[in-house]
Amino acid sequence: MTDAPVPWLAAGDSPASLPDPRRAREEPNGLLAAGGALSPEWLLGAYRRGIFPWFSEGQPILWWSPDPRCVADPARFEPSRSLKQSIKNRGYETRIDSDFAAVVAGCAAPRPHAEGTWITPAMGRAYLELHRLGHAHSVETWHAGTLVGGLYGVRIGRLFCGESMFSAARDASKVAFARLVEHARETGIELIDCQLPTPHLASLGAYTVGRGPFLAQIARLTAE
Repeated sequence: MTDAPVPWLAAGDSPASLPDPRRAREEPNGLLAAGGALSPEWLLGAYRRGIFPWFSEGQPILWWSPDPRCVADPARFEPSRSLKQSIKNRGYETRIDSDFAAVVAGCAAPRPHAEGTWITPAMGRAYLELHRLGHAHSVETWHAGTLVGGLYGVRIGRLFCGESMFSAARDASKVAFARLVEHARETGIELIDCQLPTPHLASLGAYTVGRGPFLAQIARLTAE
C-alpha cells in the first residue's frame, strides 16, 4: 500500500470510519489515516482495532498501525540482574494512578538528543480525559517522595496499550515497567502493546509480531 493516498477523516465522523489497519502504508510504515478526533470514543475505537494516534505539533491527527508490531508478554517477562538490583537497592517505590497528570507531563518533557514531543497539549488532555473515565492508567516510580519515572497507557479488556514512558533516575522507567508486568499478572492483562520497537523496549523483553497475528490476538483480548 506504499502509494495509496491517506484518507482524510472528519472530526464528526465515527471512529468506525478508520480504514482497515491492513490497508496502512508501507512507507512510512503503518500510516493509515489523518484527521478525526481525540475523543474517548475515537481513541478506544482505534485501540480496539490495533490503531493508535501519533503526530507532532502543527500536524493533523495521524493514525498508525505498523507492521511488525512491538509487544510484550507479561507471562514471559524476566527482569535482568541489573534491574532486579535497582528494584531491591535503589529505594524506589512504585504506585499506580497516584499522579497520572504528572506522568503525562514527564513523558512530554524535552529529552536529550530529541526535538520536540509528540505528546502535544491536545494529546495530553485526551489521555487525562480517558484517565478520568477509568480507561487510562499510570504506573509510577517514586524516590523519597519525588516522581522519578513512569509510564502510561490504556487498558481495554486483557490488553494494555502502552503510550509512553520517562525516566529521571537510573532504571526508573524499567522499574515502572516491571511493576506494570506484576500488575498485569495480578489482573489478567495478557498482552502489552508497545507499538514500535526500540532498544530500551528490547532490553525489557519486548519483541515484534506481524500485524495479522497481532490484530487477531487483540480482537480476542478486547472482546466484550
